[in-house]
Amino acid sequence: MAIQKFNLTSTVKLANGTQIPQIQLGLYNISGRELPASIRWALDVGYRGFDCAQWPAKPFKIIKSNENAGVLKREDIWYTTKLANNTASYDSVRRSIKKSVDASGLGYVDLFLLHSPLGGKDARLDSWRALEDAIDDGEVRMGGVSNFGSRHIEELMTSNPRIAPVVNQIEVHPFNTQSSIRETCAKHNIHIQAYSPLVRGMRMKHTKIVSLSKKYSCTPAQIFVRWSLQHNLITLPKSSSMEHLIENASIDGFEISQEDMDELDGLDEHLVTDWDPTDIN
Repeated sequence: MAIQKFNLTSTVKLANGTQIPQIQLGLYNISGRELPASIRWALDVGYRGFDCAQWPAKPFKIIKSNENAGVLKREDIWYTTKLANNTASYDSVRRSIKKSVDASGLGYVDLFLLHSPLGGKDARLDSWRALEDAIDDGEVRMGGVSNFGSRHIEELMTSNPRIAPVVNQIEVHPFNTQSSIRETCAKHNIHIQAYSPLVRGMRMKHTKIVSLSKKYSCTPAQIFVRWSLQHNLITLPKSSSMEHLIENASIDGFEISQEDMDELDGLDEHLVTDWDPTDIN
């Protein structure tokens, strides 16, 4: 059987029919000094998806300059950003979304996420309503959520939103498989974006990871990325190194067997590398 190929042109289809890059560059917590170089290198080696928080405009002038030079078109880039605070009023959220779009200088945002379920039910639903209106107004192409647990997903879907979320971005890797949340999202045709897919380097020397990297003649990081892709996740490996940017996307020369995938799934210890608000009220 032929190996399933994955590279920087690989996409997955969202519930609304849109194709999204399956390997994207995560930019969370990359320093302002390193960020411009990381984006420039990523563009040079073929990354077209960028996952951000509510960043200032400066780094994305690099994307814009490539567009102006005729190297890229706006539609070649997938730009995701997030709401910094969904505990504010509908009007404040609406203004915040517009400010993020304007600051990017890209004309529109491909995917805008509610960053967390913080703030309670009313704040979550008001924030989603503001995001729906931003989509209606053409500022944002589609909406999603981040760090939502199963209860938050069910709450949103039970509210009968006019526009359904297309993704839930959560921490997912073999040491935190999030199977329950993934099952809930699958039920509602919500795709999973996996942040911290490399476990922030915390398990690169784990015995099983090292063993499999030797078995498949690849690096530990490539095992983690390939695991994400074989689970049909959108993966967001982060790096500020050109060498690692290339390494993280060079995963089409091997395929992890089902037996080894099952063993990787069995490493789950619910390891949280940053924060986990998926259980808050």
